[in-house]
This record gives sequence, C-alpha cells and structure tokens, in this order.
Amino acid sequence: MKGPQLALVLTGVLLNAIAQLLLKAGAGSLANVELRASNAAAIASRLIFNLPIIAGLGCYVLSVVVWILALARVEVSVAYPMLSLGYVVNALAAWWLFNESLSGARLAGIGIILVGVWLVARSSGGS
Repeated sequence: MKGPQLALVLTGVLLNAIAQLLLKAGAGSLANVELRASNAAAIASRLIFNLPIIAGLGCYVLSVVVWILALARVEVSVAYPMLSLGYVVNALAAWWLFNESLSGARLAGIGIILVGVWLVARSSGGS
C-alpha cells in the first residue's frame, strides 16, 4: 500500500474511531433514561441537542466519504482488515478518556490485532 492510500485508509479508521468515542461521550446523557415508548420524546430531544452525538454522527458521515475514496484505491481484502485498528485506537482512548480497564486479555487481543493488520498490510505488495 502506497503512502496516499495508507493515509486514506488510516484517516477513515481514525474518523470512525473518533465517532465512536464522541457517541460514547454523548451517551452518558441517556444512561439513566428508561427505554420505553413514553420516554421517546425525551430520548429524541437528548439525542438531537447532544453536541458530542451530533459531532460523532458528522465524523461517521465524513468517514464514509473517506472510506469510499480509500476503497476506490485499495483492495477491499487489504482495506477492510485495517478497520481493526479502530479497536486498538478505541480501547486505548477509552482507557485514557473514560477510565475503562485494559486487562491483560484485552492487551493481548490488541497485540494480536496489530500483528494481523501488519501481516495483511505486508501482503498487499505494491498494489
């Protein structure tokens, strides 16, 4: 994978990861709301006026545009596994931003993901 192709793929992955983190940040306003039909208006208003959720959805839209551009230039069998890097970014960012735990098993899984992505990226040769 060449530099510009890698940049598109990684930009798409990072935008998707940022979208997840923003949605998580905004989801806190819904944590104590009961999920029932009578609360639909309250839930909708909390979603519509929630800046992190709006920003997260915006990042998703932008990530889709970038991802389409990446898929036009990179084999899907190479690009799609690169999305796994989003798990790595989100696990580390959630640990840092939200104090989520990073157990030994999670760290081992992150290591396996990184090795797998490295192998897939190397297999693409110069295509």
